[in-house]
Amino acid sequence: MDEVVLDDPDAIRGRTIVEESREAVVVLDEQDIVLLASRRARQAIEGLGEGVPLPAGVLSGEQGLVPLVVPYEAGGRRERLVYLSREGDLTAYEELRSGFTAAVSHELRTPLARLLSLLETATLPGEDVHALVELARGEVEQVRELIDEVLFISELESGARVVALGPVPVRPELESVIEDLAERAIRAGVTVRVEGDPDIDLPLRPRMLRVIAQNLAENAIRYAGPGATFTLAVERVDGGVVVRGLDDGVGVSEAELTRLFERFFRADTARASRGTGLGLAIVKHVVTQSGGTVEARGGQGRGLEIRCIYPGA
Repeated sequence: MDEVVLDDPDAIRGRTIVEESREAVVVLDEQDIVLLASRRARQAIEGLGEGVPLPAGVLSGEQGLVPLVVPYEAGGRRERLVYLSREGDLTAYEELRSGFTAAVSHELRTPLARLLSLLETATLPGEDVHALVELARGEVEQVRELIDEVLFISELESGARVVALGPVPVRPELESVIEDLAERAIRAGVTVRVEGDPDIDLPLRPRMLRVIAQNLAENAIRYAGPGATFTLAVERVDGGVVVRGLDDGVGVSEAELTRLFERFFRADTARASRGTGLGLAIVKHVVTQSGGTVEARGGQGRGLEIRCIYPGA
């Protein structure tokens, strides 16, 4: 097997593209020896490694994986690029995309209907046109926020947004977000603060750290209720790093905790809010794409804690 020249910029670029692919991708030579494999492929296929034969049954579909083989030539050698997916993945994706499109359409209808009603009311004699225009402006902002967040999630899923980088100090980014949201928190009657070791780093782009922090904080400002205190913190736990948002507000029922990261889901206590229902879904996307996991704790009347966990960070 010919070795890849690691100081060749094209080779480095190609290796990085395969390695960081969100798909299960394998590059094979003519003898089915693995030349390159993505991280996801190595996780999905036991015994997969570079420089050794592809495990039996992968190309035949016997391991429950559906192969898509793309043959090509490189430097006079015949190689194959193999994409592997689980049976039913495409169907599940299409169902998810269809459901997401329907949900976006539904969420857009409400502010647009309110906007149309306000504009129609403004044409009636004796109405306070200035006040109605201000209300209409708020509805337009709601639509803009929804569209921005839908596009952001789409970019995360497509890989257009690079999440990981690093290492980046966490606490300065948390403090920056809390400073920016201080006025909104005061209007909502929620006290906000930051805690944690200023020397803790995470392999995240600063922009993505702020996305996590902002959505955690905005969730508490919108839903915790007047008089609540929200703490945005970073700490080391069991050899890893945890970024958490904790409030002592109204909380949600335990049955709803597992659904908080679903797109457009709003707990019963948040139904009247103007939020998009995408904030915590965005948090989950960013955290999982950067190697972490998320979890929610709390209960009705017991506040809410969202934990972003990076093991071994």
